[in-house]
Amino acid sequence: MKKVLSIAGSDCSGGAGIQADLKTFSAHGVFGMSVIVSVVAENTSRVIDIQDITPDMIEKQIDAVFEDIEVDAVKIGMLSTQLCMEAVARKLEQYKPCNVVIDPVMYAKNGCPLMDPDSIDTLIKVVLPYADLLTPNIPEAEKISNIKISSTEDMKIAAKLIYDMGCKNVLVKGGHAIGDALDILYDGKEFYYFETQRINTKNTHGTGCTFSSAIASNLALGMTMPIAVKQAKKYITTAIEHSLNIGKGNGPTHHFYDLYKNGLNIKESKGDL
Repeated sequence: MKKVLSIAGSDCSGGAGIQADLKTFSAHGVFGMSVIVSVVAENTSRVIDIQDITPDMIEKQIDAVFEDIEVDAVKIGMLSTQLCMEAVARKLEQYKPCNVVIDPVMYAKNGCPLMDPDSIDTLIKVVLPYADLLTPNIPEAEKISNIKISSTEDMKIAAKLIYDMGCKNVLVKGGHAIGDALDILYDGKEFYYFETQRINTKNTHGTGCTFSSAIASNLALGMTMPIAVKQAKKYITTAIEHSLNIGKGNGPTHHFYDLYKNGLNIKESKGDL
């Protein structure tokens, strides 16, 4: 079984962050592990508070995984402060894992900030060069590239600018745009387009976490980058299409729709009760 590690914040309401990542890993048949960098008191409506884990403890969690278990892919999500980013970067440099997918989480679905705005330069200079894939949505891509994105052409320009900052691939996600949901992947040479019809639902809590974790899972399973993104796009589209009306705000996506629809494949053997 392939093993995938999530380094991210914890969402106690279960729809985003580490919880969403682990559910997504399980749905893809890979073994999920986690390093918690922040404990976030949040629900579908708001972020109440954030408590960051100390950089020393972040590093020790990463050591605990890598000294014992082979890691086939790493998904990195919420990194709230400069010290947190530097701690993670030190360990990425030490262990040099393959298939690093970084989701530069800056805001919760309800708009609450999850990253110190003063840390964006550190994200770009210290963390971003370790990304085999960076997956910003449009507001995040605007912050990183320092341009306004109003069209598909703008998405492509932003992808090029971000690629030149040192990551190997960039996926600019169009979920915040108008019209169909278009995501654009740039590998330094070619653009790849992934488009689906926009689903009319407010229940999209944790979509970015889930999408990036699905890509990391697919890379761990041996898929090429374009195929990993294509398959992950299918997965997140299904999860959004069958999203759950849980909570008073933006409900979560349905990570296990296929499992809930088809049930567990359990065969009774003779003598079992």
